[in-house]
This record gives sequence, C-alpha cells and structure tokens, in this order.
Amino acid sequence: MNPAPQNTPAPVSFREALAFWLKLGFISFGGPAGQIALMHQELVERRRWISEQRFLHALNFCMVLPGPEAQQLATYIGWLMHRSWGGLVAGGLFVLPSLFILIALSWIYMAFGHVPAVAGLLYGIKPAVTAIVVSAAWRIGSRALKNEWTWGIALSALIAILMLKLPFPLIITLAGITGYLGSKIAPEKFALGSSHGATKSSYGPALIDDHTPTPAHALFSWKQALKVLLVFIGIWALAMGALCAAFGWQGVLTQMGGFFSKAALLTFGGAYAVLPYVYQGAVEHYQWLNPAQMMDGLALGESTPGPLIMVVAFVGFVGGWGKALFGPDALFLAGAAAAGVVTFFTFLPSFLFILLGGPFIETTHGNLKFTAPLSAITAAVVGVIVNLAAFFAYHVLWPTGLDGPFEWPSAVIGLGAALALFRFKQGTMPVLLFSALAGLAYTLTRALT
Repeated sequence: MNPAPQNTPAPVSFREALAFWLKLGFISFGGPAGQIALMHQELVERRRWISEQRFLHALNFCMVLPGPEAQQLATYIGWLMHRSWGGLVAGGLFVLPSLFILIALSWIYMAFGHVPAVAGLLYGIKPAVTAIVVSAAWRIGSRALKNEWTWGIALSALIAILMLKLPFPLIITLAGITGYLGSKIAPEKFALGSSHGATKSSYGPALIDDHTPTPAHALFSWKQALKVLLVFIGIWALAMGALCAAFGWQGVLTQMGGFFSKAALLTFGGAYAVLPYVYQGAVEHYQWLNPAQMMDGLALGESTPGPLIMVVAFVGFVGGWGKALFGPDALFLAGAAAAGVVTFFTFLPSFLFILLGGPFIETTHGNLKFTAPLSAITAAVVGVIVNLAAFFAYHVLWPTGLDGPFEWPSAVIGLGAALALFRFKQGTMPVLLFSALAGLAYTLTRALT
C-alpha cells in the first residue's frame, strides 16, 4: 500500500470541475450505491478535492432529503467548491446526459417497439428488471431491518399498499411519525448509519479538508436562505404559470408539472420507493402510459447512466407521444417536450434543498438529527419495494392474467438474472445485457419455428 501523499492539491478551476461533472454524467451507472462509490473514488481518493469526513457529512445530509441522493451529493460538492453555479452545473450535468439518452431510447421504443428484434430485447429485459427490484429490496432491507420495530414497519407498509391500497405519501408520513415516537420509547432501535460503507481512511490532505474553514458563500444567513427560497418558488411558479397559460390547467404538460412536483417531495429512500406513487398517478389516474410500458421504462432507466428516477423522463415522453400534444405529425416533439417538463419539475426541489440547507449543514459538522424518522421511512420503503417486485413478477409471468398461460421463458430468464445478482454479484448492466440477448434469442427462435 502506497503512503498517502502529503501535498495539498492545487485549486480547481470552474472549467476543470465542469469537465469532471460532464464526464461523471456519462459514466454514473450502477444506481446510487455505485454512483456514490464512484464519486468517493474520484473526489476523495484520487483527486482529493474533498476529505472523507466532509464527503460523508454531505452524504448524510443528502440521505435525509427526498430526491436522488447521488445527484444531490454532486450538487452539494459542486456548490461547496464553486458557489451556486458550481452546484447547478454539477447537479445538472449529472442528469442531462441521461435525459438525452432516454429521449433517444424512448423514441426508438415508441417508433420501433413492435419490431421483432426490439420486442425480443425487451422480452428479456422485463424479467431481469423484476430480479433487480427484488435485489434492491434485499439490499435495502439487509441494512434497514435490524430489529422487530423495523421489521414491523416494513410488514405494515406492505399490507398498507398491497391490501389497504393506501397512497404512498400517507405510508411514508405514518412511518416517519412512528419513527419519531419510537425514538422516544426505544431510541437504540432507530439508530441510523451511513448506508454506503465508506470507511474513514487517510488519502492525504484534501482541497476541502476536515478543518478547512467554510467558504464565505457557504456561511448560513437568514437573508440568503430567504433569497434562495423566493428565487426557487419564483422559478417554479413562473414555469407552472407558463404551462397553464399555454395549455390550460387541465393540459397534459401542466398536469405533469404539478404531479411530478409532488412526486419530487416524496422520493425518500430512492427511486424504487417512489415508483409505486408514480405508477398510481401516471398509469392509473392520468393514464399517460400502461403497466407494460411502465415496466419497459424502468428497464430503459436501469440501462442508462444517471439516477434511476430518470425513468420519469420515459413516462413523460410516452405520455406526450401518446396524447399527441402537438398533433400527429409532431409526436417526437411532444414526447421530448414532456420528458423535459417532467425532468425539470422532478429535479428542481433537489437543487433547492441543497442551496437552502447546505449552509446550515456546513455550520454543524456534527451528527444529523431526524435519524429515527428516516430509519422508519427506510424500513417502510422495503415493504413498498417488495410490493413493486410482486407487481412486476405478476405482469411478467402472467402477462394475460392468472387465467392465461404461465410465461416459463420469462421465469427462466428472471431466475438466471437473480442468480447472477445474488450468487455471482454481477452488476446491473451485464445482467440486463445478457437477459436482453436471451430474450432476443428466444423470440427469434420462436418466430422461426
């Protein structure tokens, strides 16, 4: 093991940081755990732009926020290094490559989805996605369900969403209240640690080190906090007002803006946790897409860089295309516009939370509060994800309903994907690739026989 370097890195220019954030946007595969591990490797270990302690301090803050924690962590570090523009660039470039890629994939899906080759690839991806969701439930549950309290919360959440059909916002609200009350009765049952397992090590002096004074722009003041809040409320109101003026309050784009503004505030526990809420609204209530398309969208979201919550861009694209917002001759434009609107309203609150809360967090450099409600919410998320996995498995294995035939080839592909994930610890991308090829081989073989 090489000794840690003793020299402090040279100051990083805005242009140098921009180049890194752009690169990160194209290579950030692997979900939040993989993305955070990649940022730790690049920013803490290799480049030493920020120390381990400051990195974990920022991560703990992002964990208690609704929204994609990896994207918010990038925003936080970019803001700490280069003020508000640094945060906006870091967080924006974490998302934009994924948006453009998903728009292209969504167009291929809508225009050529019934072509045998494309249909075959999707046939294999769907059971793999089911296995990935089960893996997510296992991964989150293994760290969140540590005692009878958290197991009880997870089981209650599963019953609430599966049998009682309670809305997702109510479930996480009740879980948070339970965690708060539980912390008064049995505080040791709700202790929360960082879930990403970075261990404190010495990598040498960092540009933003453990004892580096907080930059002037990151110091907390009520005046600055009020200014940030009013600016973001103004941006949201201006965007919603423009949509309402152009398309009316009942217009599809306006409804998408309103719905995904609410969804953005409910993404505690990551994208898997909020997907049932998105499903309830986008599929059942607004009918922007159907259940099969929702599953296909998750498959595409799993196979692209960026936060998994970017699946909402697919939802927007399919909804805009299906509603033919700008007429039958401008379907791509309608889909792209809807994807852009959905992405804007989904991620706007993430930037607000960092620019508003970051200065306060920088003044503490201590343990965060609210860990008990977060522990309970994370436990409830496990139950919700199990329900999501059961929903996907049902539609994959019995695509025409329980009265129809059992889709055994999908079951074989799904079991193979689960074996690769659980037994051989393969990453998401290889599993999706081989599952897609298996689905393609099966459908082409069936077509030739």
